[in-house]
Order: sequence, then C-alpha cells, then structure tokens
Amino acid sequence: MKRTFDTGNAAITEAAIWAGCRLFAGYPITPATEIAENMSRLLPQVGGYYLQAEDETASFHICNGAAMGGMKAMTATSGPGFILYADPFGWAVSSEIPVVVVNSQRVGPVSGITGAPGQGEFYLSRYLTHGGNYETIVLAPASVQEAYRLTVRAFYLAERFRTPVTVLADQMVTDGWETLLLPETAEDERELGLERVERAVHPGPDFYPSTDAIDIPPVVLGHNTGGACSDWTPTERGHDTEEVEWQHRHAWRLIHKIRSNRALIDEAEEWFVDDAEMILVSYGTPSRVVKSAVLAARERGLKVGGIRLVSLWPFQDHLFTRTAAYLTVELNWDGQLVREVQRAAPDGSRTHFFGKCGELPSVAELLETVGKILRNEPLARSGWEREAW
Repeated sequence: MKRTFDTGNAAITEAAIWAGCRLFAGYPITPATEIAENMSRLLPQVGGYYLQAEDETASFHICNGAAMGGMKAMTATSGPGFILYADPFGWAVSSEIPVVVVNSQRVGPVSGITGAPGQGEFYLSRYLTHGGNYETIVLAPASVQEAYRLTVRAFYLAERFRTPVTVLADQMVTDGWETLLLPETAEDERELGLERVERAVHPGPDFYPSTDAIDIPPVVLGHNTGGACSDWTPTERGHDTEEVEWQHRHAWRLIHKIRSNRALIDEAEEWFVDDAEMILVSYGTPSRVVKSAVLAARERGLKVGGIRLVSLWPFQDHLFTRTAAYLTVELNWDGQLVREVQRAAPDGSRTHFFGKCGELPSVAELLETVGKILRNEPLARSGWEREAW
C-alpha cells in the first residue's frame, strides 16, 4: 500500500485513473480546478485525453460523446458549473450514458464564496435535469480517503447501471489534506473495498431492454446498436418517437433499473441508533463533527445516536424507522436534508435543523442544541442559524 499525504482533489484524480477513466473534460472553477489540472498532467501518461471546454455544458457533452465512443469519462465542477450540467446530464440519463460527475460544493447561491464549503446542492443533485421521469445515484464522501473510494465506486455503478453518477463532495473534502492510501496490489484493492468494471459493448440491436435489468453494457456507436444519443424519447431500438406509450416504457426503465436494484447502492453509517431518543443526521464533512458529538453525548449518559448518509439518492427511507427526535446538521442556512428526514421519519417523531455555512459547527454547539431538544426547550434562534423545523 502506498501511503501519501494529499488533497481530496488528488484522491479523486488518482481514483478516476485507477477506475479506467481515459477522458476528462472540464472548465476551471474553484474548488474543483485542481482535479482538471491533475487530469491534464496524468491522463496523457496512461494514453488518455484531457480537454478544457469553453464552458461546463460543453464539458459534459464532450464526456457524453467520449462515453458513447467507448471511453470512461469524468467531469468536475462546483455549484455554479453544476447547474450548467442540466442539459447534458439529461442526455446522459435518457441515453443511458455512464459518466462520473464530481461536484465540490461551496457557499451559494450562484457564485457565492469560492473558498468556503457549503451543502446547497442536495436537491439539485437529485433533480439536476428537466422533465423528471428518472432516478439518479449520488454518493457523498466525508474524507480524502473516502473521496478516492467513492470515485472508484461511482465508475463501478455508472457502468453497471448505464447512468451518470454524481460524487457530491464539499470544499473541505476536495481541498482538505489528509493521509491517502493508494493500492499497489490486488490485496490492497480488496482491503480498500475497490471494485472495477471494464468497459464492455452492448451488442444490440436493441437500445435498452424492456425491463429494469442492470449489467447491460453501454451502447457504443458503430457497434450495431440502435440510434443512441438523442434528447427525444427513444424506442427500445433507439429510434426517436413522439408516442406517449414509448415514453412510459422508457421512463419506467430509467426509474426502476435504479430503485429495483438499490441494494447495490445504499450505503450509510449508524452510531448508537438502536436505543436512541435523539438521532443526528448528516452527510459529508459535517458528519465527522456529528460523530464526535454523538460520542460526547453518550459519555454524558444521553441516549443520542447518529446516521451518516454515504449514498444520498435514492434516499434511504429505511434508515428512519425509529420514532425519535431527529436533528439534521447541514452546511446551509435553508435546510435541505431536513425535508427528506421529516418526510421519512415515522409518526410521532420530531424533526429539527441545525444549519451553518462556510465553516463546520463545533461539538459544543451541537451538544448545546441536543440538550435543549431533549429537555423540550425552545431552540434559541440566533438569526437564521438554528431553527425548529
């Protein structure tokens, strides 16, 4: 095992190369620019290609084209660029093109603050494109090492599900420096939990099966498959159609190939949930503070637990079966994850939100909030920072 000290951006780069990515297209934006810089340096060394496009929309379309040509492809950006992915992301969803998308979230809205972490694209990562009628896969790393593992996993899931997969990181993960372990042997790969799927070619002539089956290799143009890349509704043979019946069939597959096989996707970490009267919920970097707060609360004799979501979408409703008080901890002021927890939690539960943006909450702040909720005391509202939901 090779032991290094590096950033999350470097980890994502190394992981993509290891997973077989041979094309990266992007447009510079903080805090994801380092990914593009690293890819421009490393990809030529392995026979790959780096392209800087004129904007983010073109970047994603280049990735779609490369994937349709038989290459594993990745693009990376931050929030202002992520929203520009809406159109090509939809093409990838509808045409079942495997592409890995990295979003390093920073404070918004719009350009916000370039050097401050945020978590404002929780819902945007689910509903990035227009029109609905699809399901998506989103993974959320909480450390440099996990950024490596989940980037590899994103390529794995993208190939198996024939769909774009989003790695939704935050600026503390991508810019943060930590120990990074890189595999050097097959045993190292198993120890790090890495899986790789080689690119195969769908033999055609059908474009997509009329089922929710996965492990159907991606379409590669010129290999006897149906017309495959269009923003119109395709038939099973890949021909454009205006008939609603075909739209129903196509949407059914896009939704249920993911929902029916979500056991391959769902991933979470739980701490002391079984007897918890209160459960803190988080993802990404804040979850590291949340874990410390849960352990500190337990040392004080409080029945507090925690849930860290590693896969965000499809949302894991099955984790929220315990009637309890829930507190989501997020790097935003408006509360996004809290709305899903409120929807998923059983009747009789209470749901609260702790938001902070641009910096992590402290353990002390979380313990103070936990204590007030357990004592049924009203939360002090300091401006918009703490709010009973």
